[in-house]
Amino acid sequence: MQSSVSRNDFDQWIVPTYAPASFVPVRAQGSTLWDQQGKSYIDFAGGIAVNALGHAHPDLQQALTEQATRLWHTGNGYTNEPVLRLAKRLIDATFADRVFFCNSGAEANEAALKLARKVAHDRAGEEKSGIVAFNNAFHGRTLFTVSAGGQPAYSKDFAPLPGNIQHAVYNDLASAAALINDQTCAVIVEPIQGEGGVVPAEPAFLRGLRELCDKHQALLIFDEVQTGVGRTGWLYAYMHYNVTPDVLTTAKALGGGFPIGAMLTTEPLAKALSVGTHGTTYGGNPLAGAVGGKVMELINRPEVMAGVAERHRWFVEALNDINQRLHLFSDIRGLGLLIGCVLNQDFSGKAKLFNQAAAAEGVMVLIAGASVIRFAPSLIITEQEVKEGLARFERACRAVVEGAGS
Repeated sequence: MQSSVSRNDFDQWIVPTYAPASFVPVRAQGSTLWDQQGKSYIDFAGGIAVNALGHAHPDLQQALTEQATRLWHTGNGYTNEPVLRLAKRLIDATFADRVFFCNSGAEANEAALKLARKVAHDRAGEEKSGIVAFNNAFHGRTLFTVSAGGQPAYSKDFAPLPGNIQHAVYNDLASAAALINDQTCAVIVEPIQGEGGVVPAEPAFLRGLRELCDKHQALLIFDEVQTGVGRTGWLYAYMHYNVTPDVLTTAKALGGGFPIGAMLTTEPLAKALSVGTHGTTYGGNPLAGAVGGKVMELINRPEVMAGVAERHRWFVEALNDINQRLHLFSDIRGLGLLIGCVLNQDFSGKAKLFNQAAAAEGVMVLIAGASVIRFAPSLIITEQEVKEGLARFERACRAVVEGAGS
């Protein structure tokens, strides 16, 4: 077995479902990473909104290593102390009475959609099975969740897809109302479309969906995989909108980098998933429970939420300054530390180019579609890291602009 590996080995050994960056990170601390050559990168990507407390947070390290000396895994024939404590933290902090733990956002959404179908089947019969989702949504990569996601590019090659799923226009209540009826079992929606371009929902839109679901006895599912655990400046985005769903899914930041997902719901709905109706081998394992519990303890604090709002201002003010100088963005949008910069017509479709230029300058950013640059950094990123990262980002943007003009 060879001891040294490089980015080129990815192209030889890994199923080519990704096109990773040209560098390989090997070490990280806070919001800075270093690659195999020792080059530093400021992390504005956050592992796609996962590393909410940055990298190598000492309290998360301690929680993981202490649990690793005690109990790693038992399977779902047994429960464990860390996951029970995490469940109670989530219940105490949200609308929920019950929690189902899994390993990812896709699994959490799969569980939510299965719950909705099961509840409707038990209460009204098989004909009440319709699911309404939204164009440009993203809910995961399982066959069920990729079908609910409103991006045909991700699902068209895997037909036949699960049926009775329809897509309305996001932020268009009339479009949704035309599809929601008494045969609808669930409406699934992101309070902010992340992969779809960092598009926040309008408050009246979510309020209207709540009313339509109540009218037609359908479950309202909020996919908070990306917006949850403090990302928007509230523990969950539904709190910002003051619209309470029947089911909420969470993952990404919940483990701060350790794989975990969860579906939260109410007591009456949870009863539909009795013993044997759903499950997971690794979900709710002690390691994930211990880390997730520490994440919740550290993030669910007023000073952290206030810090997210402060960091939002740092980013937006600096990005507006960059835009005044370089004239790149038609809009800068989002909540908290989920921010999208929409490229103007001159640079439409070139988000990946900016992403690559940023990496060359030593800063990691995300894209959200072909024309939106996305930022999802640590919720506790330092002011110095923000300043340095945005200086590098401006150099990258300038390089793209100058390259386009040459």
